[in-house]
Amino acid sequence: MSRIKAKNIRFARRRNRSKQFNRLQSDRFRLVVTRSLKNISAQIVDDSQGITLASASSMDKNLQTALKKAGSKVEQGKMVGEELATRAKAKNIEKVIFDRNGFPYHGRVKALADGAREGGLVF
Repeated sequence: MSRIKAKNIRFARRRNRSKQFNRLQSDRFRLVVTRSLKNISAQIVDDSQGITLASASSMDKNLQTALKKAGSKVEQGKMVGEELATRAKAKNIEKVIFDRNGFPYHGRVKALADGAREGGLVF
């Protein structure tokens, strides 16, 4: 087995492990984080209906001016989390389950979660 294939298999296993627990709790919506080398995005998903209720990304046009002032990608992640929380509050969403989507809980992913908590979401 090639090294890249083994790495992808381990990532998929971590990703599915977190989703398995989160889908059992249907009373809460799922906050899913997606991270790339340059950007970070998050969305709140209703798994029972299969729709996205709210989303925020570092690529959003209305966040670009604030994100340019941020010094690091960790600070950008925190701003994206706060923006997601305000969009969720506008739709009366308060309780969510955090799905880190297989990514380690540190750095930008942790900053996004902290920003969402500061914005008023309850995990």
